[in-house]
Amino acid sequence: MSEDINDKVVYWGTGRRKNAVARVRLVPGDGKIVVNKRPGDNYFNYNPKYLASIKAPLGTLGMENEYDVLVNAHGGGLTGQAEAVKLGVARALCQLDPANRQPLKIEGYLTRDPRAKERKKYGLKKARKAPQYSKR
Repeated sequence: MSEDINDKVVYWGTGRRKNAVARVRLVPGDGKIVVNKRPGDNYFNYNPKYLASIKAPLGTLGMENEYDVLVNAHGGGLTGQAEAVKLGVARALCQLDPANRQPLKIEGYLTRDPRAKERKKYGLKKARKAPQYSKR
């Protein structure tokens, strides 16, 4: 979905990973990342792994410095949010131009990671960890 705000076209994408949800907007700009109204590098604790993950779909298409990434993220932890933002950016880039879909799909940026935390079962300490065995 795209819309015009102040004569700038905005492209939307939603990404999810574990319990994290990221609503991503791509706005023409100079490559800034803003997450929850904070600079992206500050929000992700200057971790180069997270920042590289977010910029990866833009880098694949050679658009690192053409669009600002504005994100509303909630739920999960920083890793889940970073991966959710990556999926959201990739989906927004597909809206920007349908021709972008093929290179992003080849790199695996359009696949939602289905892995999530397994539920705890009764009688166990965690999902699979059993209490310590006692012989007597």
